[in-house]
Amino acid sequence: MAKEEIKEKKAEKEPETAKKAETAEKPEAPESPDSKEQGKDEKPAEPEKPAEPDWKALYAITLADFDNYKKRAARDREDTYRFAEADILKDVLPAVDNLALALDNAKDKAEEPFVKGVQLVYDTLLNSLKDHGAEPFDSVGKPLDTEKMEAIAHLPSADVAEGLVSNEVKRGWMLKDRVLRAAQVVVSAGAPAAEEKKPEAENG
Repeated sequence: MAKEEIKEKKAEKEPETAKKAETAEKPEAPESPDSKEQGKDEKPAEPEKPAEPDWKALYAITLADFDNYKKRAARDREDTYRFAEADILKDVLPAVDNLALALDNAKDKAEEPFVKGVQLVYDTLLNSLKDHGAEPFDSVGKPLDTEKMEAIAHLPSADVAEGLVSNEVKRGWMLKDRVLRAAQVVVSAGAPAAEEKKPEAENG
C-alpha cells in the first residue's frame, strides 16, 4: 500500500512539473520589426498648402492696369506738348500790360502817328498770342471766381452790386482750357453808407 501511495503522489506532481517545463521552454514572442518601425516612421502631419492663385484673374487685372498707365502717359505727354509754351507766353504778358496802359493814357491822342504805331504793335502781339491759344478774359461785373481771379481789395461801389468785381487791376489770361494768369481784381462791398448829417448848431 505504501508504494502505491508514493506512485500516486509522483503522478500528481509530474503534470505540474510538465506544465512548468512547457512554460519555461516557450520563449517570449519577440517584438516584430514592423511595430518598431511604425513608431519611428510616424511623422507630424504636413501643413496644408495654400490654394493656388487665380492666374487668369491676375493677368486680367495686370493688363487693365498697364492699359490705364499707357493712357495716362499719353495724356500727360499731350499736355506737355500743348502747354510747353506757357512759361514763355507768361513772360510776354507784362509787355502786353504796359502797351495797354500806354494806349489807355493816350486816348486823347489816338490819331497821332506814334500812338497808331503802338496800337498796331499791341494788336499784332494780341493776334500772335491768340494763335498760340492764349486769350484774355473779362472780370468786371462778374462774380468772384477764385480759380480765375485773385481779389486784392474789397471796397464799396455805388455802381456794382456787392460780391461782384468792380475793378480789374491786372487782366487775366487763359491758355486753351487752363488759367495762364489769374486776374487781380477789386470786389465790391456794396453801396457806400450814406453820410450822417451833422446836427445844426442851435442858435443862441
